[in-house]
Amino acid sequence: MTRGLPTPEQIANPPVTESTKIYDRTGTVLLYEISGGQKRTYVNFDEIPQSLKDATLAIEDSDFYEHGAFSIRGIVRSLWYDLTNPGGTLRGGSTITQQLARNAFLNLEQTLTRKVKELIVAIQIDRQYTKDKVLELYLNAIPYGPTIYGVEGASQAYFSKPAKDLTLAQSAVLAAIPKAPSFYSPWGNNVKALIQRQRLVLQRTYDTGRITKEELDKALAEPVVFSPPSGRGLKAPHFVTAVEDYLSQRYGEEVLRTGGLRVVTTLDWTLQQLGERVVAEGADRNERLYGGTNAALVAQDPRTGQVLAMVGSRDYFAPDQEGQFNVVTQGLRQPGSALKPFVYMNAFMKGYTPETVLFDIPTEFSTNLSCPKVPTAADFRESDPQCFHPQDYEGSGVGPVTIRAALAQSINIPAVKTLYLTGLRSSIGLMQAAGLKTLDDPDKFGLAVVLGGGAVRLYDLVNAYAMLSQEGILREQSLILEVRDKDKKVLERYQSKEKRVADPNYARTVTDILADVSARAGLFHSSLGLTVFPGYDVAMKTGTSNDYRDAWTMGYTPSLAVGVWAGNNDNTPMHRQGSSILAAVPIWSSFMKEALLAQPPQAFIKPDPLPASRPVFSGQYVQDGQAHSILYYVDKDDPTGPPPTNPYDDPQFERWETAVRAWTAANPGRISTTTEEVPPPALIEEEEPEPGVTP
Repeated sequence: MTRGLPTPEQIANPPVTESTKIYDRTGTVLLYEISGGQKRTYVNFDEIPQSLKDATLAIEDSDFYEHGAFSIRGIVRSLWYDLTNPGGTLRGGSTITQQLARNAFLNLEQTLTRKVKELIVAIQIDRQYTKDKVLELYLNAIPYGPTIYGVEGASQAYFSKPAKDLTLAQSAVLAAIPKAPSFYSPWGNNVKALIQRQRLVLQRTYDTGRITKEELDKALAEPVVFSPPSGRGLKAPHFVTAVEDYLSQRYGEEVLRTGGLRVVTTLDWTLQQLGERVVAEGADRNERLYGGTNAALVAQDPRTGQVLAMVGSRDYFAPDQEGQFNVVTQGLRQPGSALKPFVYMNAFMKGYTPETVLFDIPTEFSTNLSCPKVPTAADFRESDPQCFHPQDYEGSGVGPVTIRAALAQSINIPAVKTLYLTGLRSSIGLMQAAGLKTLDDPDKFGLAVVLGGGAVRLYDLVNAYAMLSQEGILREQSLILEVRDKDKKVLERYQSKEKRVADPNYARTVTDILADVSARAGLFHSSLGLTVFPGYDVAMKTGTSNDYRDAWTMGYTPSLAVGVWAGNNDNTPMHRQGSSILAAVPIWSSFMKEALLAQPPQAFIKPDPLPASRPVFSGQYVQDGQAHSILYYVDKDDPTGPPPTNPYDDPQFERWETAVRAWTAANPGRISTTTEEVPPPALIEEEEPEPGVTP
């Protein structure tokens, strides 16, 4: 049992371990090497601040100076967990001495035999060294990051100062990291979780009597600012940190740091470099024009779900821009009109067609009696939270408009009406099925969700659009093609996981609208060229959130799905309002124009015409010379069934009908038995602000 165990002297200088290497999809471009070139500087016990010793003991082993090499109470608790969770990874319960002993092992197995060996070495350490020396060895040996070992290296890397100068708040940060060094990395995706654990460390330090209440409060109030990473040897940093998170959760921190894994990812290095360039150039332009300092981009192959490029912010290595924050995977942002395609697809699934006519006219959707039945210009300047009367541009709407035109030109009022007709829970359910997991509570969103009232991640939204590209099939996103261990044994390979979200024809119908350049021409006007790629079928949709805090452009071909977000990390609005909708479009366009050069042109399959069960779905909105809203003809609970016997039973009917009558009275001669394709009354110029726009 004891054969081959390290001596206590070897514990202080553990042998070199094998690093994990992360490559691009070709297996030739090294993106990052974990544990290659360890940053370690040994410091003596009296050079380690008491605050760091106290914080570490409080969170890791509060009775360290009272027990021996191991804690009977901890072992009993650990064994009980292991016995009640058969087949799982053996749990810790380790003392600091045991953790120090564990660092001497190259064998990464989680077995009872290993834990016994760990106890033997821990006993040897405890017999040979004083408690202070054990703590000194521990703080100099444990990992604080993929390539950072010991408190001095961690202090220099994260705070640019020697460990002896750490504040209590900074010491608590370092004490929080060793539990999961990759997950809690200050340069990774989980900084919020790190700060939460730091606060737990501080509270534990206070609870164990190691600091006073005044010291606790001061440390909790101290802002923690991290030094930027050096960037040496790190390519595609936001993508790599996402891969590290995955590997850490899948294989554990120890395997990630010392297991010699060879990881081939899905990343296309050529597309990644293109993405980083267009995001940097676009964000610089946006900062000058609109006050939007950041942007993000993600591209994936919709046929496989493999992520090809991920740019999480303008500059990963810029601390003043919160560069380490990965907007793609972490940012929850309002998507504006980018959710409209899914609401309209739900409408098609329920029997409506692209030719169904809705009225784009001032409409009050709240049934609160204090709200106007027909909003006026004055009402749009008010902000009564009980009322809801969205608008598209300054002034009134365009009148009767088809769903096709409403989606292509991103008109708001028909979208809200469509959401009401299809049902809030039904449409949210479809969005969730399409992978938009953060839209988890329909009741808190209301009808405003179709205009961006919820919050989504760019990562998820790109996959939802990829589902449209693949005619209703959603594929699980993947960052990994293959993982091998140090003996070249395959631990995992990419496997496609997919599910059908919608019938192909409904997705094709949405795509046919989003790819119709002539249909969206009125929305972009002089900027239309940014959305056209000669020889290629490209579907696209923009989105802008309230107050122009977020600008989105989502687009796809049969073989490429790309999404871009632009705005500010601190969620402050962009300015030059009407123009800021174009903050994301040029970035997306620049990426697509170059990326498509490497792909042969592919055409979308044209949809079959959706059957119109009644004339109302094909343009009828006049009866006996009087124009009516669609609720006059359609029971929203049974849209393809017979017309409602009493339309007034629907709580929205009177509001919609009153608005139609007011519009027809103000627009004599404009009613007919079929709709007209009416463009919006204002056109968006790239550099001319136009308030009130939500593309």
